[in-house]
Amino acid sequence: MNSIVQPRAASGFGALDRALRARLLRQLDGLRQGDIVLVDPLGDARVGEPTAGIPSVRVQVRDAGFYRALAGNGSVGAAESYMDGDWDCDDLVGLVRLLVRNRDLLDGMEGGAARLGGWAMRALHALRRNTREGSRRNIAAHYDLGNDFFRLFLSDDLMYSSALYAGEDDTLEVASTRKLDRICDKLGILPGDHVVEIGTGWGGFALHAARSRGCRVTTTTISREQHALASQRVAQAGLQERVTVLLSDYRDLQGRYDKLVSIEMVEAIGAQYMQAYFSTLGRLLKPDGLGLVQAITIEDHRYAQALRSVDFIKRHIFPGSFIPSIAALLDAKARSSDLALVHLEDFGPSYARTLRDWRLRFLANREQARAQGHDERFLRMWAFYLAYCEGGFLERSIGVAHLLLAKPGYRGASYLPGLLEA
Repeated sequence: MNSIVQPRAASGFGALDRALRARLLRQLDGLRQGDIVLVDPLGDARVGEPTAGIPSVRVQVRDAGFYRALAGNGSVGAAESYMDGDWDCDDLVGLVRLLVRNRDLLDGMEGGAARLGGWAMRALHALRRNTREGSRRNIAAHYDLGNDFFRLFLSDDLMYSSALYAGEDDTLEVASTRKLDRICDKLGILPGDHVVEIGTGWGGFALHAARSRGCRVTTTTISREQHALASQRVAQAGLQERVTVLLSDYRDLQGRYDKLVSIEMVEAIGAQYMQAYFSTLGRLLKPDGLGLVQAITIEDHRYAQALRSVDFIKRHIFPGSFIPSIAALLDAKARSSDLALVHLEDFGPSYARTLRDWRLRFLANREQARAQGHDERFLRMWAFYLAYCEGGFLERSIGVAHLLLAKPGYRGASYLPGLLEA
């Protein structure tokens, strides 16, 4: 349903802007399971299907540049226009959810002139390959924004990955600790174990495992900011004899370890390096070792399309990144290692709650972020990023999973069957 009400005079909207606006309304007219009220100087328009239990989403367009950006660069252009302040929304998460539920219409907006923008972005993305030097640049672009910035919204343990919620009253901190304990339990980490971690973050897992399980941990990152803070936290905890923090590419790691952990790091390696990644995992584990990979995942049937496209995340948040599907992960594992999948757990709804908690903390601390030197465009970009991801996880177009992997010599232990049956 497309109905226009309250028309009003508008200056600054030329004939092209009006034509682009009319085309957008036609494209969105087929929206189902929700509706959008579009408000701009030309009038108010409602598109979609008002649905009981799903509030209307109100989008206010302040500048005609929004229509030009959307036409010229599709969904990425719309996101950039939001960053520029051309439009606002009373429920960004709700808008993302509605568009995900209508992905056929959303895909249609990437056609026409937007294809040219898509080609340009794919060419740029191709230059961000995750070679050793490229990986350092790509990681620095995100994780070296400053440790104080990430402290504004992460849990106290500085885990920048999905927590694991069990009840409505869980805090972010409780859910984050539960996730770390679940990983340790699945791996059956013992005091005598030497654990290798690919992707240190700020040291949250390494500190937790060393403290709670009495094991040794060797962990590596290529972010200088993360390496500095993780090393400092290890020293402050008095765990230097148990935790070694390396500033090294994962492909350069040496040795054989009892257990291996990699928490939401695979998304940063680049799709063309997945076999190298799993080959490294297999090489680092002892013949009877266990490894756990926590990965953000996309639906199998959308993986190939996503791999060919460049979205807002690849363009502005995580250069050089991709989201693997479960099938793609398992195929790369099979082609490059002798690791066997012994357990798989998806907990995507927990990521939606994690992102909600991050988003609310971030919004509450915007002034502190501004005081750190981040401008309004940057702050709007991050608000959009957190809402964009939260909506995707709520609609389960993306998920997060634990893949428990075993070397051929692994024969199981008493703790494992009981855990997996629980």
